[in-house]
Amino acid sequence: MYSFQGIVRKSTNNTLHQYERLGNIANNLANMNTTGYKSIRFEQMLNSDGYLTGTVRTDYKQGSIRVTSNPYDVAINGTGFIPVVSPEGEVAYTRDGAFKQGKEGYLVTNDDWLVGEGIKIPTNCYKFQIKPDGDVVSYDTATSEPRKLGTIPMVRFESLESLEQLGMNKVVPTEDSGEAILVKNHDCFAQNNIETSNTNVYSAVNDMLRLNASMIASMRMMKVVDDMYNKAINIRE
Repeated sequence: MYSFQGIVRKSTNNTLHQYERLGNIANNLANMNTTGYKSIRFEQMLNSDGYLTGTVRTDYKQGSIRVTSNPYDVAINGTGFIPVVSPEGEVAYTRDGAFKQGKEGYLVTNDDWLVGEGIKIPTNCYKFQIKPDGDVVSYDTATSEPRKLGTIPMVRFESLESLEQLGMNKVVPTEDSGEAILVKNHDCFAQNNIETSNTNVYSAVNDMLRLNASMIASMRMMKVVDDMYNKAINIRE
């Protein structure tokens, strides 16, 4: 048998977990147009005592590749991340390849993190090219020979689920994920393309509607139990 306090405590716990799951779904929908965004999910489990528990996981499934015709954009077709370095020297990893040319000509992210070890794009070059293996070359004229500027590195991790989210589409390794492993001789980069968010909008909206109905039912049950509890403690002989 359960006491009134136990029923209220359990209902409160379960409703809070539902709120957390709702927040994750809302976050996915808010980032449906964010380049390279990986959706998160709350995997909940009902214990034998009736309490909900769960954990937040990231879905690293490949997003769609969209053509942008912007030479600074680069998508990763397959698994992997690009190392980026903050102005303070912090190293993180991203799949958001919506890059730009920084103040000093270096290839940087939209929030000014340096790509790789630093690749400087000449401002007066005819064009530059990012090859599928990450090599970056420039052409001084339409007929000149290519000049190598550097290489955009790509790394992989043994355990994607163990990576820690840093924000702004960046992750950092943990002890469980292992250190970054440099990938050589690949052909995964696609210039003039970006990877879109892997959020499934239809699934997310459906989950939100079902969760909203479940939360309304839970709140109503809590209200009924609370009314019964108040009546019980106010009984007069």
